[in-house]
Amino acid sequence: MNITTAYSIHSDPLAATQEVAATLAAQQPGTVLYFASSNYAGPTVASAMERAFPDATVIGCTTAGELVGGHMLKSSLVAMALPTEVVPEIHVQVVHKIGASLDGVDAAFRAFSAATGTSARELDPGTWVGLILIDGLSRAEERVMERIGALTDVMFIGGSAGDDLKFARTEVFAQGQAYNDAAILALLRVPHGFDFIKTQSFSATHKILTPTLVDEANRTVLEFDGKPAAQAYADALGLPVEEAAKHFMDHPLGLMDGDEPYVRSPQQITGNAMAFYCAVKAGMPLSLLDSSDIVADTAQALVEKTTALGQVAGVVNFNCILRTLELDAEGKSAEYGAVFAKVPTVGFSTYGEAMIGHINQTSTMLVFKA
Repeated sequence: MNITTAYSIHSDPLAATQEVAATLAAQQPGTVLYFASSNYAGPTVASAMERAFPDATVIGCTTAGELVGGHMLKSSLVAMALPTEVVPEIHVQVVHKIGASLDGVDAAFRAFSAATGTSARELDPGTWVGLILIDGLSRAEERVMERIGALTDVMFIGGSAGDDLKFARTEVFAQGQAYNDAAILALLRVPHGFDFIKTQSFSATHKILTPTLVDEANRTVLEFDGKPAAQAYADALGLPVEEAAKHFMDHPLGLMDGDEPYVRSPQQITGNAMAFYCAVKAGMPLSLLDSSDIVADTAQALVEKTTALGQVAGVVNFNCILRTLELDAEGKSAEYGAVFAKVPTVGFSTYGEAMIGHINQTSTMLVFKA
């Protein structure tokens, strides 16, 4: 099974598309995944990629940085060609106006059931896997993922589209079009097998903060344990409030599942409140987390998964923009890219990661078995 990747750093979107297509088109892929910097005109990239692969199902989104085997990039176009041997069947639905309604998610799964001839609830989660690419500024990720979980046992994994930290407009791509306030849901049949990697490079401390007053619609905590949120967080760090925001990246909060955290990353302090990058619910006990080595943790996770599967044919990596910023700050971006140098890999820096729910400061990966 020959999974192939390509990339271009050409600043012109048509030239970048042509460069990528020159490498991948000869593979005659059945599916093409691509991730493009928001510095390109999204509709131009979407249309050009569709024309470049007329016999393939082509989906993608905008990014806050790109990843392709061996390289972490910026302002680039990266793509992966999946042969029909790996993905002999794929069904794609575009869900519109996700910020206002989940009716489109229900309609998408009715379409999936019709296309496969099997109820979405009855699809074999060992043979089928889902991909989700979603508007990263919609604040709809939690609701969409919850609805997907209510409709199927198939795991959906993916990420929230980025826009290179402009926080102005993110787009998802399908059918040669660029969409805003939308999600791309793709259902893939992968008969040779697949698995997942979730790595977040944090460990829990003994300190727990429980939200007691929350503005859930705006992902904002007003109080932890009955105290002003910013003060409670600063106290847990042993720092004055004015110093607390400097430690968001190293000390986010995590909802614990045994020893494994599902990270909730603080975004900013406004007055006494703390805004987060994903939803936090009242009464949800959150552990203060300590950071560890992203590069070492990721390398170990990939080795362990490769050992378990015997051989890996390819990886799709949804890597949080906060992890990317941390790697950049530590001068480790090249080291992180090198972790994936020996396996065909494509991915992007996201505004949030999807796996069971919506999380932060995590890398969620779909791993194709060889």
